Amino acid sequence: MCAVRANVEGKLYSLSWGNLAAAHLDPMEKKPLYHFYPGSRAFSVATEGCNLSCPFCQNSDLSVGCREKTVISGQKREPKQVVEMALDAGASTLCFTYSEPTVFYEYMLEMARIAKERGLKTAIVSNGYINPKPLEQLIPWLDAANIDLKAFSLDTYRKVLKGSLQQVQDNILALWEERVWLEVTTLVVPDLNDSPEELELIARFLEQTDPDIPWHVSRFHPAWRMSQGPPTPVQSIETALHIGRQAGLRYVYPGNLRTSEEDSTQCPHCGERVITRDGFFVTEYKLRPGGICPSCGVRLGGRFE
Repeated sequence: MCAVRANVEGKLYSLSWGNLAAAHLDPMEKKPLYHFYPGSRAFSVATEGCNLSCPFCQNSDLSVGCREKTVISGQKREPKQVVEMALDAGASTLCFTYSEPTVFYEYMLEMARIAKERGLKTAIVSNGYINPKPLEQLIPWLDAANIDLKAFSLDTYRKVLKGSLQQVQDNILALWEERVWLEVTTLVVPDLNDSPEELELIARFLEQTDPDIPWHVSRFHPAWRMSQGPPTPVQSIETALHIGRQAGLRYVYPGNLRTSEEDSTQCPHCGERVITRDGFFVTEYKLRPGGICPSCGVRLGGRFE
């Protein structure tokens, strides 16, 4: 991890505080958060750094590239300045994303507190590898989270990713129990986590937690230390979609594939298409206030206007 350093007393100090490396206004669907105020805009921010070592990292320049540098890049921005940037951009949500927000935890926490005071919602896109106490302190300031569940193998997490599957599972449960709106993403990587057996384990864990949790199964493209391998076959994503639905998950979506039918949201009760998407953009929205299906009156899982 490149975002901290120790002083002579052995104390750790953040190098990422105030070093804003990325700031963009994004569709909420790009996070991806499909059931959190669909069609709204999130002001997405990040510093450099990550606490895992995924060889397939899809954003390595920002997340792990700093490990090969002597300084942390970014523009100096105080937390209140970042919140003002989000408000000026017309965002409804401040989202901590792109790299791993855990590495700029103190910076994120202060931004989240100010954002909530100013009327913004807050969201985090994270690998979920964070200790219980800091997560407990962050949760009251969070409205939504998308957590990467990268595999369902203890060995993969320990030997390949340099993390802990159990810790990520525990944190998914903690977020759900505290009623933070939760969505989960799995990047399906050939010969790493793409077996039907492993995908089914992920799907069943999510279904047993809550069948309303949307599961995004994303397509891997060659990157970083896996730049020479093939991208995920489309068939593997289709298999994952089928496995998730067969396991009882009500909302399963493909990532990195532009298919308006699969990207759209159907009512799990009557099958009515209630949200139509074209890529990251909502093109038709039929839900009644509160997320009610106009055809059968069932309330969909999510946070809606």
